[in-house]
Amino acid sequence: MSDPIVIALDAMGGDHAPDIVIKGAFIARKRFPNLRYILFGDERLIKPLLDKQPGFNDFCSLVHTTQFVRGDDKPSVALRNSRDSSMRLAIEAVAEAKAAAVVSAGNTGALMAMAKIVLKTLPGIDRPAMASYFPTIKGESVMLDLGANIQYDAANLLQFALMGSVFISAVLGVRMPVIGLLNVGSEDVKGNEIVREANALLRHVKLPGLYHGFIEGDDIAKGTVDVIVTDGFTGNIALKSIEGTAKLISEYLKQTFRSSFLAQIGYLFARPALNTLKVRVDPRRYNGAIFLGLNGVAVKSHGGTDAIGFANAVGVAANMIVHKALSKINQDLKLVQDSLQQPSANSQVPNA
Repeated sequence: MSDPIVIALDAMGGDHAPDIVIKGAFIARKRFPNLRYILFGDERLIKPLLDKQPGFNDFCSLVHTTQFVRGDDKPSVALRNSRDSSMRLAIEAVAEAKAAAVVSAGNTGALMAMAKIVLKTLPGIDRPAMASYFPTIKGESVMLDLGANIQYDAANLLQFALMGSVFISAVLGVRMPVIGLLNVGSEDVKGNEIVREANALLRHVKLPGLYHGFIEGDDIAKGTVDVIVTDGFTGNIALKSIEGTAKLISEYLKQTFRSSFLAQIGYLFARPALNTLKVRVDPRRYNGAIFLGLNGVAVKSHGGTDAIGFANAVGVAANMIVHKALSKINQDLKLVQDSLQQPSANSQVPNA
C-alpha cells in the first residue's frame, strides 16, 4: 500500500455532483491513504469545494472541462457529442496510463459504451459484464451480469464466472469462491439451451473457484454461492427486485412502529438492534459496480448515492488495483482456454 494509486474521477457525474464526489474521495483516503486523484469537471464548481477540504490539494489535481454527460443522454449520443466531457476525459486518463482506474456516478449506459470503446476488452473476453456485491444470510455475494449484456451465449457466461471469482477474491477476500449459475431450477435438464451449455462448460473447465451448479432465485439471499452468474437482463431484474424488497421491508417496519403507542415504546427497546440491522443492509456499503472484462478498471457508483457511498465505490476500484485483479483475470482465462483445448474437452463440451 506504499505506492501511490491514481484514480480518475468524473467529478460531474451523478445526482449530487460534484459535492459528493469531493467528499467521498476525501473519505476514501482514510482507508487508502496512498490514493491520489485526477478530477475532471468544471473548475468554477469544484475549486471552492476543494478549498473546504484541508490538504486535499496536496493529493489531487484538476482538469477543467465544462462538458459533462447528462443522466438522460443516450449512449450513442454521448459517444458522438461528449468527447471533451468529464466522463470521457476520465476514462481516457486510464487508457493513457495517467490513472489506474476511473470512477463515475454518471450515466451507466454512456459510461459502459465509452469505457468499452476507449479501454477495449481484455484478450479472450468477448463482452464486459457489470458486477456488484450485496448482503446475504451468510455474508456477501457477487452477481454478474447486472445489465450490460442482454444478448449472450454460453462462452459469455463462462467468462462471467471467471471474472466474478477474481472480483470477489480481490474485493471481499474469498479465497476459494463457490460459483452458481442462475436458472429456473436446480436440475441439469432445466433452463434454456444456453444455460445448459454453460453448465456443461463450467463443470469441465478449471476455474479460480468451485462450481456448485444451477441455483434458483431464492438461493441469492441464502448465500448458497459466492458468485451468481447470469445474463444482464435477468441480473438487472433480480437486482432491482432485491432493492425494491429491501425498501418494502424498511417501510413496513416504519409503519409498524408508528402504528400504536405500545409499538413506539417497543421501538425504544428495539432501537439498538434496528440500528445494527440498518448498518448491515445499508446500500452505501455495497455501492460500486465494476465493469469486468475491460482492459482497465472502471467503476460505476450509484447516481443518487451520498459521499459515503461514493467513497465505497472508490474503495472497490482501489481493491481491484491493489490485488492486481486484471492480471489475475488474464492468468485464469489462459487456464480456462487451455482446459477447453484438451482433447477430452472437445468430445464433451462445445468450444467456447
